[in-house]
Amino acid sequence: MKKNKISKNWLNKQRNDIYIKRSKIEGYRSRAVYKLEEINKKYKIFKNGIKVVDLGAAPGSWSQYVSKNVKNAKIAAIDLKEIELVENTFFIKGNFVDKQNQKKIKEYFKGKVDVVLSDMAANTTGNKSIDSIVIGELCIDALEFSKNILQTDGRFVSKIFMGSSFNEIIAIAKKIFKEVHIFKPQSSRKESKESFLVCKNLLKYN
Repeated sequence: MKKNKISKNWLNKQRNDIYIKRSKIEGYRSRAVYKLEEINKKYKIFKNGIKVVDLGAAPGSWSQYVSKNVKNAKIAAIDLKEIELVENTFFIKGNFVDKQNQKKIKEYFKGKVDVVLSDMAANTTGNKSIDSIVIGELCIDALEFSKNILQTDGRFVSKIFMGSSFNEIIAIAKKIFKEVHIFKPQSSRKESKESFLVCKNLLKYN
């Protein structure tokens, strides 16, 4: 009975979610696209002709946003799941921490990139402490990857959850980037603990 009640509440939220409705009207694959849109409006992440890596890209809405809204963007997307083809996007099925996959990304761009995006989230366990740690580890892996592939004026955007690893992640980011911001878009659900780490400009010694 309780499970049915939870399912009904979830369905009602989905039906009433303005961002889900908007994403369907505008042809995007998920409501997450509006988080990236808000981040870009505030921090000016994208410019014409940029090279972008989208980590944990499924279902592909962030790559879609870049492809639709940024002229002459070149995009590489990677995920453990298959995704439907996105225009101007090279897709790799696999884990981005795999050195072979990182090599494929570098070969595709023939050099360094301008932006690394990560909306990665592992399957949740229901234990918020464990979930935040797992997502924190993904964010740290993405930071390490970005350090090696970004141009000196590169930008990095990653999902981050409030939790035990939050301060550690911010400290790591500040060792890599000159600018480090935390931002919670209006399109993030109020009950969600997610925020986004937004970083700009690599420190010279990296």
